[in-house]
Amino acid sequence: MKIVDVCAFYAPQGGGVKTYVEQKLANGPRLGHEIVIVAPGDEDRSEAFPGGGRIEWVKSPQLPVDRRYRYFDDEARLLARVAAEKPDLIEASSPWRSASQVGRAFPGVPRALFMHADPFAAYGYRWLGEFASVETIDRGLEFGWRYMRNLCAAYDVVVCPSEGLAERLIAQGIRNVVTVPLGVEPGLFSPTLRDLELRRRMLAHCELPEDATLLLGVGRFSPEKRWPMVVDAVTAAGLQRPIGLVLVGDGPQRRRVRRQARGNPHIFLAAPMRDRPALARLMASADALVHGCDAETFSLVAAEAVASGLPLIVPDRGGTADHAARSGGLTYASASAQDATRAILEFAQGPRPAPRGHARTMPEHFDALFALYARTAPGHRHAA
Repeated sequence: MKIVDVCAFYAPQGGGVKTYVEQKLANGPRLGHEIVIVAPGDEDRSEAFPGGGRIEWVKSPQLPVDRRYRYFDDEARLLARVAAEKPDLIEASSPWRSASQVGRAFPGVPRALFMHADPFAAYGYRWLGEFASVETIDRGLEFGWRYMRNLCAAYDVVVCPSEGLAERLIAQGIRNVVTVPLGVEPGLFSPTLRDLELRRRMLAHCELPEDATLLLGVGRFSPEKRWPMVVDAVTAAGLQRPIGLVLVGDGPQRRRVRRQARGNPHIFLAAPMRDRPALARLMASADALVHGCDAETFSLVAAEAVASGLPLIVPDRGGTADHAARSGGLTYASASAQDATRAILEFAQGPRPAPRGHARTMPEHFDALFALYARTAPGHRHAA
């Protein structure tokens, strides 16, 4: 089967979506599928990947809010690029404009919408959550849910990587939803990689002794990740217990996060880690993963932490909460620095849970995803 993925969120310096796309390019040929990613880039070009997959870059402008990313701005050029591939199935990887454009085109070609983003949580709940409940916000955002229902109706199947998001879509009247959880790279993340010397060095960066608690945060520095709130919670908890935080990442809010952490020598901001084995060692060597985003559709970082035997301290909404429920992690009220402080102290003061180190793998995810797509596109029909 030839699968064309219109991936508006892919960027060479991206985070979780980039990791996922590269795993898709690796796993598709393993199962006999040709994978073509259509992504916004700095020029029109084709990039081949080992095994037969490739990325077709469509020249597109940069996003003003984060210049590492670009966006499709020419519908005709985008649709022509997709049509030229003659796909058996088209996947759109975001609920934004490009998904609407693909949904209106290509009659007779099977289509799947993969929910790599949760705009209601990332924007509506984040902006208005201080003043109203999720139920009230959803009622106020009925126009947005109407758009989402119409968009999903244009697709044969809507794929959700977490149960929580799937349940919310179904509750809003969207019926063609299937949950296919993501996974981690096999053989990379493991509790056996725990390195006490690395842990000691990280605590030294935080100006703390070996008997302190070492928390790890990994992710893009953008508003929906709520890193300033995490910094505040760690700082407050650190007034009662010796707690250090190593925060790995970069993004448009880096300056704000640095400013928020100023004055706390126990918080260390590290550069993004492109070396995946080094990240796996760091994860296994920390004491817990702390996260602030309640808008994750799955959270690869949380899955990688679970595979590393790392306990979770995460919000009670979004994909991270699903991981915490399955792995015995701690949750706190979303967007609440005060409750996050409570959860951090509960972890630091209580007995450490035994590492589990088991998580679904990416090959298992793609086995399930491509089997779903084979059922969605019987006969491998081609676009005209």
